[in-house]
Amino acid sequence: MDENFVAKLLDVGSALELDEGEVLWAPDHEPASLFLILNGLLAVRTRRGVEERGAGQVVGEVERLDGTEDVVVEAVTEARVVAVDRSSYEAALFG
Repeated sequence: MDENFVAKLLDVGSALELDEGEVLWAPDHEPASLFLILNGLLAVRTRRGVEERGAGQVVGEVERLDGTEDVVVEAVTEARVVAVDRSSYEAALFG
């Protein structure tokens, strides 16, 4: 993972520490953010199944692009993520 990219995200976003089993995203609690996983492992549950994601991967709005309403993202292990809005993420990625 590019340290400069992570530093840009930390400047515009918020770092979050998750405990094992903690829910980051659920239908009844929908943050308006993307989350870059810095470390740890998250499980993304959709109607298509469960996918695990780790360091350097992103979870968030992209899971809902297919119209899925019941996305749940839960920490499989202790994890650290950076929460950013889509425009800030894209600015850090391309700018």
